[in-house]
Amino acid sequence: MKRYYFILCVLSLFFSVNVSAQSPVIYKGENIVIGKHVSILEDPTNKLGLNDIRKSNAFVPSKVEIPNLQLSSSDFWLKFSIKNESEQDHILLALEYPMLSTAEFYAMTDGKVQKLSYNTAFSHRKYQHQNFLFDVYIAPGSTEEYFLRVKSTEQMVLPLILGTPKVMAENLLTNDLAWGLFMGLILVMIIYNFFIYLSVKDQSYLYYVFYSLFIGLSSITLSGYTYRFIFFDHPDLNHLGIVIFPGFAGIAGNLFMMNFLQTKENSPRMHRFIYLSILLYSIAVILRILGYDQASFRAIDFAAISTVVITFIVTISLSLEGYRPAKLFLLAFTLFFTGLLLFVLRNLGVVPYNAFTNYTKEVGTALDVVLLAFALADKINTFKREKEKSQEQTLQALKENERIIREQNVILETKVTERTYELNQANTELNQTLIDLKEAEGQLVEAEKMASLGQLTAGIAHEINNPINFVTSNINPLNRDVDILIDFIQEMEKIGLSDLPVEEKQRLIEEQKEELDYDYLKMEISQLLKGIQEGASRTSEIVKGLRVFSRLDEDDIKKADMNDGLDSTLIIINNLLSNKIKLEKSYGDIPLIECYPGKLNQVFLNILSNAIYAINKKFGEQEGGVLKITTDNTDARVMIKIEDNGMGMDEATRKKIFEPFFTTKDVGEGTGLGMSIAYNTIRRHQGEIYINSTPGEGSEFILELPIVFEFIEEDI
Repeated sequence: MKRYYFILCVLSLFFSVNVSAQSPVIYKGENIVIGKHVSILEDPTNKLGLNDIRKSNAFVPSKVEIPNLQLSSSDFWLKFSIKNESEQDHILLALEYPMLSTAEFYAMTDGKVQKLSYNTAFSHRKYQHQNFLFDVYIAPGSTEEYFLRVKSTEQMVLPLILGTPKVMAENLLTNDLAWGLFMGLILVMIIYNFFIYLSVKDQSYLYYVFYSLFIGLSSITLSGYTYRFIFFDHPDLNHLGIVIFPGFAGIAGNLFMMNFLQTKENSPRMHRFIYLSILLYSIAVILRILGYDQASFRAIDFAAISTVVITFIVTISLSLEGYRPAKLFLLAFTLFFTGLLLFVLRNLGVVPYNAFTNYTKEVGTALDVVLLAFALADKINTFKREKEKSQEQTLQALKENERIIREQNVILETKVTERTYELNQANTELNQTLIDLKEAEGQLVEAEKMASLGQLTAGIAHEINNPINFVTSNINPLNRDVDILIDFIQEMEKIGLSDLPVEEKQRLIEEQKEELDYDYLKMEISQLLKGIQEGASRTSEIVKGLRVFSRLDEDDIKKADMNDGLDSTLIIINNLLSNKIKLEKSYGDIPLIECYPGKLNQVFLNILSNAIYAINKKFGEQEGGVLKITTDNTDARVMIKIEDNGMGMDEATRKKIFEPFFTTKDVGEGTGLGMSIAYNTIRRHQGEIYINSTPGEGSEFILELPIVFEFIEEDI
């Protein structure tokens, strides 16, 4: 210790010609920044005590209002004098940098030492604020000398402010309110955009939410609010957050930029460098977790510099190419960087320390978050415009195709005429005739599909119309009853506010209730609401059934529940069942099967429609028809049985039932392709379809479908 002290003394004598004593702080009762009135001494040994420091001449006067000390493991001593020209004998010294590891304030008059440590639980502080606050007791008109020892694992910026407790409290309250607005804005943007992400499932929104969350946590951590409100009894966690939160913010921000600007496609060269920034941020986080505080602080600096450079290069280059999202991103990042730059310049003493420069970083961050949210919204609008343009182009293409088809139809009709004439002349062109028949068969298949679509549309229109009519029919009487009830409440209000005796009020109320028939009114409203609820529930069930039935999965094999498919088909044809046909369902606990659910729903529709037709043919308008549906399974297959007690089929009809164009229905009631399509669909699912039928007693269709099958590439 003596050797270091001797060296310091020699150095101080050598440089004494260049070091001038700082003038004392003249305090007159207003808040004052005292950075230019302090002298600073670095103790690399971390061993010098107050007596050693008082004798040292190695203090260097500060030239700036906000001393900015380099990242170092040394102790730093600050010396200053205060001349009190106010009427107050109690002043507060505020050190507005909450991340110091140690801050010790020494008063020379009474020898008292006030020690505050970052590692101390927040609840143990005298003044419940994240900034370091020290009591200064000095008689009016006197001058006293003070020392301050500070130490930190981070870079130290030391805004030192003198003020009375009242004025200091007002300023701190104003600062807290400003920070509250900032944090509220960040929280609103996080919640709002998170709900948008849940709606649109766009990863850009998820990265934006994480970026906003961690950039907000970074700001409030660096300003001490997480230490004050979240980690108040766990300063070690807050110490980790000083680097971890900015690290996660940098990672999320880079991921957001990559996804939002599509850098992999739009800027492939710089895309690889973005991963370098993410790696640096990750290293910084890992170093802080492992306890390498200064190394993590340096790593976060390098990561931030690389991010700034890469972001400006990417956004400027894409903006020059006319990429609109890059322009908005560049504007948001520029405002953020400007706010951060002004904050750094304030700490370096280039710009003054005042109410404006105190919040440039937060204002820049808020503008960055808000403008990025606007950029996301603008991107969605751009996609919408592009989609509309694409749809318009598609519509034009469809119109052009329609024109070509009309022309081709004319040509085709001419060719068909020629082919027909040639077929009458010679049998040598039989192959061409077979091709024409195949084309006709395909058109009839499409006609069958359109017929099914017409049946589907009619059924849905009928099914939805009933509950909707039930709801609308209840609206008018419900409005009438509500109006009556409102008039009754107003009348009760008049009676209640009158000066009549209580007995008279009760008598008048009972008369009103009798005149209104109050109990009946309540019951009627309840019944009307119940009817509306039942109508809405029925409509919801119909829509759910339609969604299950009409799956858009023509090209995808899926695992599907056949019980759900049967139920959705029954909802579609419910209008055909009416009240004359009794439906009996016996569903087993069957497994999901691999299939084309939409195709199988079409099979169910064809078989059930035929069964209902056979029942109606037998019973007409009379009751007695029964439709039974049973499902079961074995280890490898699922069985579906559809049974009716309709007209039944003889052996000749049963053998021809799956032949194309064969039908027992009257002209105009069927195409004869429904059961042929059903048969081909089941066989191409590697399943089997069986028929048991007795004339006059009914028919039974049994479908067997494999739970798992190997699909053969072929149209089904």
